[in-house]
Amino acid sequence: MSDVTTVDVVGSAPGRVNLIGEHTDYNGGFALPLAIPHRTTAAVRRRDDRIVTATSSRRDSGPVEFHVDSEPGDVTGWSAYVAGVFWALRHAGYDVPGADVHIDSDVPSGAGLSSSAALECSVLVALNALAGLELDPTRSALLAQQAENEYVRAPTGLMDQMAAMHGRDGHVILFDAADVNAEPIPCDLAGAGLTLLIIDTRAPHRHADGEYGARRRSCEHAARRLGVSSLRDVQDEPVESVVGRLEPGASGEPHPEGTPLSPDTPDVTRRRVRHVLTENGRVQETVQLLRAGRIRDVGPLLTASHVSLRDDYEVTVPQLDVAVDAALHAGAHGARMTGGGFGGSIIALVDTERAEAVTAAVRQAFTRYGFATPDAFVAVPSAGAGVVSPSR
Repeated sequence: MSDVTTVDVVGSAPGRVNLIGEHTDYNGGFALPLAIPHRTTAAVRRRDDRIVTATSSRRDSGPVEFHVDSEPGDVTGWSAYVAGVFWALRHAGYDVPGADVHIDSDVPSGAGLSSSAALECSVLVALNALAGLELDPTRSALLAQQAENEYVRAPTGLMDQMAAMHGRDGHVILFDAADVNAEPIPCDLAGAGLTLLIIDTRAPHRHADGEYGARRRSCEHAARRLGVSSLRDVQDEPVESVVGRLEPGASGEPHPEGTPLSPDTPDVTRRRVRHVLTENGRVQETVQLLRAGRIRDVGPLLTASHVSLRDDYEVTVPQLDVAVDAALHAGAHGARMTGGGFGGSIIALVDTERAEAVTAAVRQAFTRYGFATPDAFVAVPSAGAGVVSPSR
């Protein structure tokens, strides 16, 4: 599809970085992501034979071809994300035509910036326009998540897709996973003389899928022990009181017959729960500070989030920890890993005039440890998914 004049519609969706609120979305909690300027586009041309071809500027292989009526397992690899969107729309009762779909993206892959959700949402908004479906952003996000969960079979929460669909210039997005809503919160970094750095550690994701699923199962097990549907239901209780109810021998709801026990030790389960509950609290504190215009004071909450993710949730790797420590020693107001962990990126809140010095300090630390040279760029709260002119 190199001839852009033959394209019917182009969907565009951003990557995202999460300011704070990690591993909370699948527990019914709060998160505070923002859309970033890096975007994925899906150039789509209608076909009349119910065949879909998917190509990507990032891949050297030829087009992947599948039928609109493909089912989970029929398409694998990167193009499963495309096929999954067609599948989710069809299973929701929407009539979608065949199409030629060409993907282009500058969202870094493997950096924890949700390149997968950007891909799904770019295809979804394009098909929404192509087929005249009139889907609202939240419905679109839910369908994109369904594509990833049920077609690609990746057990992700909804935060990434909600950030991609609801992003807004100059705002972070308060995502409430229990109520499934998104509220824009002003975040004028430049006005405060601040820059939000993203540093991609380029650390390979080690066992990320299996470990992510294990964390999710641990939290679901804890919720059953506590007799609630999700950890959000005990958010308003004192954290240590909730954790204490998970002590061996403590009273709690019995496991339903046939429900497997958590593979974690009781101590591990308690630490997982402590992270989720304290992280939700940090999100709420961050929102209060942003609403009061006290962006600079958010820094310590970011750092506390990283400590919790490192010690209680255990999803960091040495590159993430070294990057955070180096950024803090170089003068960052706060720093934390962002994304699912086990590799990927950190964010650092810095005075704008210190951004280059902080980046240099992280790179020097990586050289000392023999790590690959990290990439760095600036996160600017940006617009969410939408249709752009085919000429772009």
